[in-house]
Amino acid sequence: MTHSPNLPRRRFLQASLLGSAAFAGGSLPAPAWGAVTKAKSDPYDGLKVGVASYSLRKFKPEQAFAMTKQLGVKYITLKDMHLPLKSTPDQLQATRKKIEDAGLTLMGAGVISMKNNEAEIRSIFEYAKNAGLPTIVCMPDRNALDAVEKCVKEYDIRIAIHNHGPTDKNFPSPLDALKAIEDRDSRMGICIDVGHTVRIAVDPIECIHKCASRLYDFHIKDVTAATAKGTTTAMGRGTIDLVAVAKALLEIKFPYHVALEYEANADDPLPGMIESFAYLRGILAAIG
Repeated sequence: MTHSPNLPRRRFLQASLLGSAAFAGGSLPAPAWGAVTKAKSDPYDGLKVGVASYSLRKFKPEQAFAMTKQLGVKYITLKDMHLPLKSTPDQLQATRKKIEDAGLTLMGAGVISMKNNEAEIRSIFEYAKNAGLPTIVCMPDRNALDAVEKCVKEYDIRIAIHNHGPTDKNFPSPLDALKAIEDRDSRMGICIDVGHTVRIAVDPIECIHKCASRLYDFHIKDVTAATAKGTTTAMGRGTIDLVAVAKALLEIKFPYHVALEYEANADDPLPGMIESFAYLRGILAAIG
């Protein structure tokens, strides 16, 4: 997969750099800005762009929240090192208050594995209820779906099945997950991981459109190769056609979390995350 020939990387980088300067409160000569795009009140064109906190897995919760704020986004989905599954209701509410005090919006938690054990699944839904989560991003076993659906109905909480590519024996592709849940409760949906989708040579644009009515979360990233050996890199440095991805999300008017899951450089992730967000802003400015 390559970038659209109509919107070359140089133009993205121009838009990204200019957009980053404007976003940071810097000033630019009007002709230079106007040559690329006009400033927008929302640099993400209405998409709820934020962070999957696994990107910040080496940092304590308060640090992860501050770093997310520093990145200039306000949405976050928490991995269990930031919102432990064994937390008490009071602890969950305390963490939620810290998130809100930081000016962030909690979009869900995950990715959470679900074995075919109704008591364990129920405990995950209790955790989600006590934390006030609208969505559980999860990796259920196929034979756990009956128990998951029972809890979805009882707790009125959405799930989003995350595809995990070459290593996932249950749902390597978003289309595998869609086939498994399309006749089940409508609150059972998909979290497309665009990197893992590309790593198994499945078209993420087709997946976005086919899953649109059940797409409840989206992990955005770039990968070094469209093969099982591909690894995460800063957006714009890899092989994914992120222009087409952004266009598709806008076309379906995607209303849920577009979460950057930056898995590289765990000890120092901010530079790659800053670059990724700038690149995405550049794309949206160029196509907007």
